Amino acid sequence: MHMSDGLLDARTAVLFAVVAIAGLAVALVRARADLDDRTAPMAGLVAAFVFAAQMINFPVLPGVSGHLLGGALAAILAGPWVGALCVAIVLVVQSLLFADGGLTMLGANITNMALIGTAVGYLVALALRKPATRSRAGLLATAFIAGWVNTVLASCGFLLEYAIGGAAGFGLATVSVAMIGVHCLIGLGEGLITAATVGAVASARPDLVHLLRGARREEVAR
Repeated sequence: MHMSDGLLDARTAVLFAVVAIAGLAVALVRARADLDDRTAPMAGLVAAFVFAAQMINFPVLPGVSGHLLGGALAAILAGPWVGALCVAIVLVVQSLLFADGGLTMLGANITNMALIGTAVGYLVALALRKPATRSRAGLLATAFIAGWVNTVLASCGFLLEYAIGGAAGFGLATVSVAMIGVHCLIGLGEGLITAATVGAVASARPDLVHLLRGARREEVAR
């Protein structure tokens, strides 16, 4: 859901730039505990995968595109803090080098995809961690649900921003139907890709899946 320049007024753009900076600052501090010799390469691979996936865009409205987000995938594999940083780096590179998303909208884009998307995806996966750790089917279902929910709720972040300071001339009802409708469909694709990718990594190296490692640490503590 890359937003181009002019979709939000200046005050709203500045507001969510501040939100993005604050959220990434917290993520940067907290990510230090998750990064080590094993997880750092995974973070790089996650960022590269999300970058490639986000290059496939679907027009939603003039100045707004829908695409796979990767928030849930990044959070499940690399953790919520590292995952948020991975998605944010992808968005910055896309904005600066490919003009994919306006610079003035970068804060809003990061808020929606790197912060809301990753947080929602991880919270859903965390809530379903028991079935995810009991069987492969449970893990795949958890990844699918997290991928779908993170996509839809991240699109709701855009609707909140547009309700606060939309400047594109579209009615909120029109924008809501278009955004949520398209992202409900995109979420199905995101869920399938998230499940397939997490399943593949878990089959080869379950120790690299952050969600599974967290569950094992809790079992040891008990």
